[in-house]
Amino acid sequence: MLVYPAGVDLSTSALRFLARELTARRLAQGTRWRRLAAGRQALLVLAHLRCGHTYAQLAAGFDVGTTTAYRYIAEAVDILAALAPTLAEAVRTASGKAFVILDGTLLPIDRIAADRPFYSGKHKKHGMNVEVIADPAGRLLWASPALPGSVHDIKAARTHGIIGALAGAGVECWADKGYRGAAGTVRVPYWHVFQKWILMCQDPLHGEARSDECAVGEAGAPAPGRKEVRTAAGAHQAAADRRHTLAHPRRCSLAGRARAVRPMGNGVRTVPALAAGRHLAPHLRATAGPGQTPRD
Repeated sequence: MLVYPAGVDLSTSALRFLARELTARRLAQGTRWRRLAAGRQALLVLAHLRCGHTYAQLAAGFDVGTTTAYRYIAEAVDILAALAPTLAEAVRTASGKAFVILDGTLLPIDRIAADRPFYSGKHKKHGMNVEVIADPAGRLLWASPALPGSVHDIKAARTHGIIGALAGAGVECWADKGYRGAAGTVRVPYWHVFQKWILMCQDPLHGEARSDECAVGEAGAPAPGRKEVRTAAGAHQAAADRRHTLAHPRRCSLAGRARAVRPMGNGVRTVPALAAGRHLAPHLRATAGPGQTPRD
C-alpha cells in the first residue's frame, strides 16, 4: 500500500487536548510502553474521526498493525464519550441561551446483514441517526446516542426525551419540519400553503402586506377597513404561492385545481388555494364588501 502525506482540517488545540487525555489515561493504567506516543495516537484518532480513513489505511500510514489502530481508536472514543455532557447538563447550559437549535443527522455506515432498520429512505443510504442540540451560534451543546437510520427525527427526539427536557426547562427550540407535532417549546416553520394563507389573512399586518391574496371589495377596490398594499416582494411571493398551489393540486385540500386570482363579476376574488370553499368561506365572508357574498 502506498503512503502519502495528507492534512486534517483541525486545529492543534484539538490535538493537544486529546493527547493530554490519552497521557492521563496511560498514567492511570500504568502503561510503560506503546507503539505510538500519545500525540501520534491522537493524530491517528483525529484522522479517522474527521476524514473517515479505514483501519488498514491508518495502520499503513502510522506503521502499526490494523488491530493496534482499532484499539487506539476505540480507547480514544471511550475517553471522549466519558467527557460528553448528559442531556440534563446540556439543558442547564441551554437555559442561559435565547434559544437552541435541534436537528438530526445521519452518520453513514457500511451495509450489514440486518440492514433494513439502518436504511434511511430520506438519505438513500445506511447509517445511524444522531440528534444534535446547538446554541444560536451553531456551537454543539449535546449529541445523542445513535439510533438506527430508519428512525424519524421526531421519534428519535421523543426516545431520548429531548422534547420533554427542553419543555421542562422552558428553553425555546427551533427545528425543521421533521419535528412537526412535537409540541412543547419546539417551533417549526409553516408547512402548508393554505394554512399560511389563513394565518396571514387573520393577522392585520400580514393581511395588509398580502392583500392581493385576500378577498377585495366591489370593482376590485379594497374591502372596508383593509388597505390595498402591493409591494414588489408581496407580489412576487403571491405569484410563487399560486404557482406552488397550481403545480401541486394534491398537496392541498379536497377540491381540484384552484382558479388563478382574478377579479370576479361581483368584485370578489378567488384565493390561491384549492377549492377550499368550505374551509375559506368564514374568512372570505369576513373580508368581503358590504352586501357581498363570496363565490364558491
